[in-house]
Amino acid sequence: MLFEIHMLKNFPSTNLNRDETGAPKTCYFGGSQRGRISSQCLKRSWRTSELFSVLESQGWRSRNLPEMVAKKLREMNVDERYIDHAKLILTGIANKDKKVSNDLITGQMIFFSPEDVQALAETVKALIDQSRDLQEFKKLKPDAIIGPMKKAQARAITLDIALFGRMVTSDIILNVEASMQVAHAVSTHPVNLESDYFTAVDDLIHLMDESGAGMIGDIDYDSCCYYLYASLDMDKLRENLKDSPESLAKVHELLPVLLRVMAMSNPSGKQNTFAGHVLPEAILVEVKKDKIPLNYANAYAEPVSRMSRKIVQDSIDKLVSEVDLMDDCYQLPVVHRGFMALRSENHPAKCECFSRFDQLVEACAVWAKE
Repeated sequence: MLFEIHMLKNFPSTNLNRDETGAPKTCYFGGSQRGRISSQCLKRSWRTSELFSVLESQGWRSRNLPEMVAKKLREMNVDERYIDHAKLILTGIANKDKKVSNDLITGQMIFFSPEDVQALAETVKALIDQSRDLQEFKKLKPDAIIGPMKKAQARAITLDIALFGRMVTSDIILNVEASMQVAHAVSTHPVNLESDYFTAVDDLIHLMDESGAGMIGDIDYDSCCYYLYASLDMDKLRENLKDSPESLAKVHELLPVLLRVMAMSNPSGKQNTFAGHVLPEAILVEVKKDKIPLNYANAYAEPVSRMSRKIVQDSIDKLVSEVDLMDDCYQLPVVHRGFMALRSENHPAKCECFSRFDQLVEACAVWAKE
């Protein structure tokens, strides 16, 4: 079963996802510059959302794996002197050259689960117990941990790892192919970046022999109606979780939670400055038995006018037209299609319409059990 989620989100002035210059990310599509939010930015905002945490199946994406293992070793009452060296050799376990780092972090970001931390802690504890003293333990290199870990049985992974996948250049933590594909969000209309010139006033300037601003600066921003698309292969998700019984048992709960997370969480970039917190203007959910994913971004290859006073409604209308066009031309076998739009009566010819978000979520929960 394939679940596809399409959303339109209309943001006021924001800088949700910055490029190397600090400006909002962009791309060219349909001959015009568009606003863009990278898929990695979107995925991080979803998996770190408090709404996702209700599933209690989350990992960590970090270079701080040695410290996480150290915390577990402390719970095992391991001598801190041994822990200090353990953290050092753990920095080399995920690098091809197996070089250790005095910064006590791994050479690459690793998406790891609590079970990975537990297995590493148990392996290190066994090595400590086998050592005659601290000096002997200090002679150990990363290979001493890598060997036993490679021979260990497959470990459970969390739902977020099963969804978004992981790639590590180490045999001790297996690569996981993502079951969920996420597109970069692209604005439905052309965009021109703008810049806010700002000053900060010193509240106590009257006590000083000065005048003017305490500081000046500028920040780039844009305002975009974004089209978001993601597809979830439920069979691949279950395959990823075959060694994770606790996470597998929660699969039937995932789709409603995921829909809420995607709808109600937004990237955190510059939110203290712009407070660009919005909910979707339109949501389209499709369920297919034949796994033929379809991104409707070409609805906006000819963009909505950025001068339109009905930019949301125009974006919804273009999405509806694209869905109907693809239905007429390709007749893809869609088992279920749910649609909700806040500011338009328009809807795809073949769909079940919902006026409230909770009703759409409840329907998705039923579809996920089929």
